[in-house]
Amino acid sequence: MKYILVMGGVISGIGKGIIASSVGTILKSCFLTMHITNQKLRFYIFTVFVLDDGGEVDLDLGNYESFLDIRLTKDNNLTTGKIYQSVINKERRGDYLGKTVQVVPHITDAIQDWVMHQARVPVDDDGVEPQVCVIELGGTVGDIESMPFIEAFRQFQFKVKRENFCNIHVSLVPQPSATGEELRGLGLSPDLIMCRCSTPLDNSVKEKISMFCHVEPEQVICVHDVSSIYRVPLLLEDQGVVGYFCRRLNLPIETRPRKMLAKWKEMSDSGSDRLLEQCSIALVGKYTKFSVIKALEHSALAISHKLEVKVSETLNTPKTGCPLKLSRVEPGQNLDGRPPGKTRLLLEEVLLRPAGGAHPYLLLLMFLLFAQVNPELKQHFEEKGFRFVGQDVEGERMEVIELDDHLYFVGVQYHPEFTSRPIKPSQPYLGLLLGGFQRFSVDSDQSGSSSPDSRASN
Repeated sequence: MKYILVMGGVISGIGKGIIASSVGTILKSCFLTMHITNQKLRFYIFTVFVLDDGGEVDLDLGNYESFLDIRLTKDNNLTTGKIYQSVINKERRGDYLGKTVQVVPHITDAIQDWVMHQARVPVDDDGVEPQVCVIELGGTVGDIESMPFIEAFRQFQFKVKRENFCNIHVSLVPQPSATGEELRGLGLSPDLIMCRCSTPLDNSVKEKISMFCHVEPEQVICVHDVSSIYRVPLLLEDQGVVGYFCRRLNLPIETRPRKMLAKWKEMSDSGSDRLLEQCSIALVGKYTKFSVIKALEHSALAISHKLEVKVSETLNTPKTGCPLKLSRVEPGQNLDGRPPGKTRLLLEEVLLRPAGGAHPYLLLLMFLLFAQVNPELKQHFEEKGFRFVGQDVEGERMEVIELDDHLYFVGVQYHPEFTSRPIKPSQPYLGLLLGGFQRFSVDSDQSGSSSPDSRASN
């Protein structure tokens, strides 16, 4: 098992999560048989992302899943509370045989055991154990909250041996030498220094950072501001990060064509600022989520459109500034002629048209709806064009609906946005955009690249 630790200094929110995701992406794209997993260690959860197992974890785990197309669990997110609770439970069971429980060695040992155990849990659909674990340590070096974690990894680097451990330090350019000194003072020496900056660094600046931080110039990587986060993996690959990992961690060198990286480049290029066509989405609902907007972004990139999202919490007072034409469809009464009763299912179809004759907004309704449909009435509904195209395994709970006389009218009772990936967008969201722009088939000869449908399915 190879471990790559990503930590940062100077300020929080410097981009460690995107860099950790990008490192895993370029490794997975360059080594076709390699399985990568990610972990996030932080003292608390700042912004929540919900995983398949229901775990409420740090938002960066959503980036890991999205970039690497993997499925993580709640145990891939380790917080101070989790680790202390596990140690307390062991002490109460008598695992420590009455010894005094201390931060060193009990907390630090528990952190290392957790990381090593979780690193071997499969995260791909084939169930193969990962070979590389990319670990992001949240916060900044020097914070008192991070001290147990840093001490744990100081010990960890010797436990797993140097050839299996690589440390990446992310820092702002103005203070690289100070943070490098502080990190070495805590017993960890960076193997790669990734410099966050607004513009690319000159070679003279890299050489100066190299001299003061005791690393080779090739170990100083410039991560300057780019138009899209999806360009970061390409930025790292262009600066030889993969080659360095091969030498530093004794990874097998593969000379096969990097198809996944080529798709990633195609996708990131499609989201460039040169695009003229715009895709406008009116996102209506109280329970709108960041992951929904990301899923729409992935779909817009797949059809080479810029994304514009306007959010409103209610249908009556939308923030879009567009007049609404609202019509309600009550299948229990209008489609079947029966009274709706207690399990009334209410659908709303809205047409949003901006002023000035511009193209209409595509509508995405996000409401928390718990609807039940009597399976005995299914046939009556479907005779009226109301199709239940997705059900549970027993055929009793209706999960997905469509309307026959509508270009694209789909309702679901699950969260397809959680499975959306940059190069494999979620099909319901992609269908919304393709249906709205009537682009179910795209001639690849006109665009010079693969069609959105083929890109989404690969």
